[in-house]
Amino acid sequence: MSRFSIHPTAIQGLSLIQRHPIGDERGYLERLFCTQELQAIIGQRMIMQINHTLTAKAGTVRGLHFQHPPHAEMKLVSCLRGEVFDVAIDLRQDSPTFLQWHAERLSADNHRTLAIPEGFAHGFQTLTADCELLYLHTAAYQPDAEDGLNALDPALAIPWPLPVSERSARDVALPMLSNLALGATRKTDDKPAN
Repeated sequence: MSRFSIHPTAIQGLSLIQRHPIGDERGYLERLFCTQELQAIIGQRMIMQINHTLTAKAGTVRGLHFQHPPHAEMKLVSCLRGEVFDVAIDLRQDSPTFLQWHAERLSADNHRTLAIPEGFAHGFQTLTADCELLYLHTAAYQPDAEDGLNALDPALAIPWPLPVSERSARDVALPMLSNLALGATRKTDDKPAN
């Protein structure tokens, strides 16, 4: 029996992984990653870094972050405590969904992972207090390659579910699309999944 099912989103290459815990009256065992079972998504990539975050306050927005090639990375993002509104934005200039975004609610209860390939910016908003996320990265963090988009950019028009309570100074200073050479924006009709 597979511990995962993979669901493509409307944006090519961006996938939702549904984890299938095995449990009984004591609790459950859940597999968070398996190279063999997730080979359709991971391919020949290797997990190079695993990060764990805690965000204390509901309404906090982190992101939208990415790394430039040759340090571009795939991220597998899971929520281990609480619930977040997790967003990925397609930055691949040759993509038919360039600058479109897709969001999923990830929570400890729904056992979902968002698999975000290279060429996407990523961010999230906490919907509860004390949210913990686990990130699996296929490239190590490189400060000289990091970049981002401003999460409140009206050109992206991301409808954050809660009033934004906090952002880091670094994230507030991230550029708007109008200040980047990423091309013209495209609107999406995709609705965020519940």
